[in-house]
Amino acid sequence: MKRSLFAVAVVVGLIGAWSMGRMQGQSEGKVIYVSSSQAQYMAAPGSGNVSGATIWGDPNAGAHATFTKFAPGEDSGMHIHTNDVWIVGLKGAYLYKDEAGEKRVGPGDFLRVPGGHKHWSGGDKKEGALFYEESSGKFDLIPVK
Repeated sequence: MKRSLFAVAVVVGLIGAWSMGRMQGQSEGKVIYVSSSQAQYMAAPGSGNVSGATIWGDPNAGAHATFTKFAPGEDSGMHIHTNDVWIVGLKGAYLYKDEAGEKRVGPGDFLRVPGGHKHWSGGDKKEGALFYEESSGKFDLIPVK
């Protein structure tokens, strides 16, 4: 009996720790509303073709969400991210390629990229892309061949 109570306590503790990590940077108990058309976009360091607007959290420090824009024809090259990234297309199309093939993430489409997964990403040649992006940790883009 003691052993099963201990196991339950460990599981509850792990779920709580995961939930708190996932919510890091969010205003607890507050509704968050941001319009993608009214957000303040900032150019990404080192790229004039990518801009983002932080919705919650801090992309430079931990878990976060952003609206991200890719200019038409953006080519981010082959890369990995340290942390998982979840993407929902809003306008245009986020283009994705990996060893399994290509995907076009358009309005209403969802894509999850696990941390450490090698892939290429870019924006539609005519429309570019606007997408919601959320990550379990700090955002990074590590080029790979």
